[in-house]
Amino acid sequence: MIVPTETEPAGSPDTSQATASDADNEDRAGRLGPFLPQRREAIFLIGGGLLGAALGGGGAAYALHSPGAPVRDDEAELSSDEGRERLESGNARYAAGKPVHADQSVERREGVADSQTPFAVILSCADSRVPPEVIFDQGLGDLFVVRSAGQVIDHAVQGSLQYGVEHLKIPLLVVLGHSDCGAVQATVEAIEKKSKPSGTDVDALIAAIRPAVVEAEETGADKTNLVSVSTDINVERIVEHLKSVAVLREASTLRKVKIVGAVYSVETGQVSWL
Repeated sequence: MIVPTETEPAGSPDTSQATASDADNEDRAGRLGPFLPQRREAIFLIGGGLLGAALGGGGAAYALHSPGAPVRDDEAELSSDEGRERLESGNARYAAGKPVHADQSVERREGVADSQTPFAVILSCADSRVPPEVIFDQGLGDLFVVRSAGQVIDHAVQGSLQYGVEHLKIPLLVVLGHSDCGAVQATVEAIEKKSKPSGTDVDALIAAIRPAVVEAEETGADKTNLVSVSTDINVERIVEHLKSVAVLREASTLRKVKIVGAVYSVETGQVSWL
């Protein structure tokens, strides 16, 4: 690509020995585009260090975003315990702000193009703050993820989980709730207001979560912790339900899959296992 250049007007002061002020740097930083025609912009980039490396060389920019961990060996089967350890380690990295972005390289993408062998099924909430691959620091082909608000199960969700366990032979199934769950909060509010069903699909979500809230109230939870206790109970109830589903029950009995619950904190980034 030919990079356009500009000619400085006649009589312009010589900037070869000058250094831009901090204010000028900040202004240029906000206006940096794909083209940096003038010498003073080049000086700014050099002063910027990391930004200069990113824009000045494709290899350097790629290095900044390259995965820091080796690609997972898909032929090495993981047990449910080993899978959980991998999730725990990844979450610890993420919570500490030190993710390695494993299995996200070009080589990994090409390697899983024809098949997949994920080591864990994750049933999580659809909340935008709870992306499983991010909070567990995993990559392409590592997790088989199914998401719905409040982890509510319908035929499509249940069928997807069964597919992961039965056809993909995944040894670990995690039901992942999270703090400050909007679906649980909406259910709590509906119960408190004694709202009547409006006939919308949202009512189906509330109806599915309601038993967990009622149970939380029966155990003594109050306004200060009703949502968090209901969230934990909702996860536990879903785990028990999945253990009763024919395909999953058989796989669990034969120790082909372990079904566990966990709750993610949107505040700390940590996952607590139930």
